[in-house]
Amino acid sequence: MTENIVAETAERIFSDLADAQNLNNATNDGWKTPLWAALADAGLPLSWVPEDCDGSGASLADGFSVAGSAGRFAVPVPLVETMLAGWLLAQAGLPSPAGKMTVAPARPQDRVAINADGSLSGRVRGVPFASEAAHIAVIAQGAKGYSIALVEIPACRIEAGESLGSDASNTVTFDNVRPLSSKPASPGTTPASLMLMGATVRSLQIAGALETMLDITVRYSNERVAFEKQISKFQAVQHNLARLAGEVAAAVAAAGSAADAIANGLSFDDAVFLEAASAKVRCAEAAEKGTAIAHQVHGAIGFSMEHILHRYTLRALGWRDDFGHESYWATELGKFVAARGADELWPLVASR
Repeated sequence: MTENIVAETAERIFSDLADAQNLNNATNDGWKTPLWAALADAGLPLSWVPEDCDGSGASLADGFSVAGSAGRFAVPVPLVETMLAGWLLAQAGLPSPAGKMTVAPARPQDRVAINADGSLSGRVRGVPFASEAAHIAVIAQGAKGYSIALVEIPACRIEAGESLGSDASNTVTFDNVRPLSSKPASPGTTPASLMLMGATVRSLQIAGALETMLDITVRYSNERVAFEKQISKFQAVQHNLARLAGEVAAAVAAAGSAADAIANGLSFDDAVFLEAASAKVRCAEAAEKGTAIAHQVHGAIGFSMEHILHRYTLRALGWRDDFGHESYWATELGKFVAARGADELWPLVASR
């Protein structure tokens, strides 16, 4: 019941303040301030932060439902990034500050090091919304293991960059940066676990965006008339809509299964890895196929900046690269299966 309440709250705020057509017609970013204020008042950005760390204390399942809702509206503010940052800080018992945050690293190959004097050094790419955030939560490695640090964005060097959806995606350089606070990470909290959390959140967002793409595309096919009948009556269009619905169903199932595995698991074990990695691969594939179908049904109008379709398709395609692209996770899955041996493959798959 709680999950429904949290999801409904998010949906209501997005419907009121983040309607895609209204944002598409906006001449500036003035809509971001009231949207973020409403989200913050509802406690959604700090959903995964315990109450004793100044957060909302919502469950992992609650937060995952918010991520799915954010995907369905293709919300161009760092809501899920702030949620991830709050979750990461909580793994070391660090309180979360108010305001927008993001996390680093956001790609599996990037690393941040802890120097002997406690400062941070490293260069991380593709950090979502770094230029719009006030703080960044970092997992860094030192001589004694992993630590979680809270860093002010102005202390870092931020390079301009954009995602496919025109949202900020920046390269962040830590040059002997002094964190505001830092503590050892809890056992089991590693860059790999951050990647698995990030991959699951992005999978949920992709699945949510695909759901909206399907709604938009079906509605358009029922409205568009060609050769004196709705294009939804043509067999080729019906076939494409069925394929799109199949991709949406697969993405929703894969992302939901990964979220359930993390929410109900005790650690980031093999089961969580299998679910999260598989979800990112499948959702990325669905994004590629689904966006192609949606644009094909819409024709030229779907590519125009005046139409809202691109707000979903471009973000879904861009989210494929965050926290490990599908090729990375497919390779990791291959290594995982090979290490366990052929005899364990079917029992492993059948157990999920």
